[in-house]
Amino acid sequence: MEEHKPKAGASDHLANERTFLAWIRTSIALMGFGFVVVKFSLFVRQLSLAVGAKVITPAHGFSGIIGMALVAVGALTAMIGYLRYKRIEKQLLDQAFYPQSRLLLVLTAGVIGASLLLLYYLLPNL
Repeated sequence: MEEHKPKAGASDHLANERTFLAWIRTSIALMGFGFVVVKFSLFVRQLSLAVGAKVITPAHGFSGIIGMALVAVGALTAMIGYLRYKRIEKQLLDQAFYPQSRLLLVLTAGVIGASLLLLYYLLPNL
């Protein structure tokens, strides 16, 4: 006896598209934040030169590296979102959707790791 699988409807495909757009918004936010981090460090340096006063900045000049890393992570997020969208679209068309939580685990660990690195970078400057 053949098992009857419900066919994926328009709402399933639209939900997949909304999820993809959320990935794109996250990607744009990460890249924008990275841009702001790089430009703010440059702004502080320029301001200190213009005012002629010594401005307290972090001991290490990692702002540029952190900002560029955020832009790269944003681009990677867009690519992962697109690949995930295409994989789920194919699964919906084949009526064989299998949820996967490995990516969520990797992303959660990455965010926690990045926040710990930023805390390590920022704590000595308090």
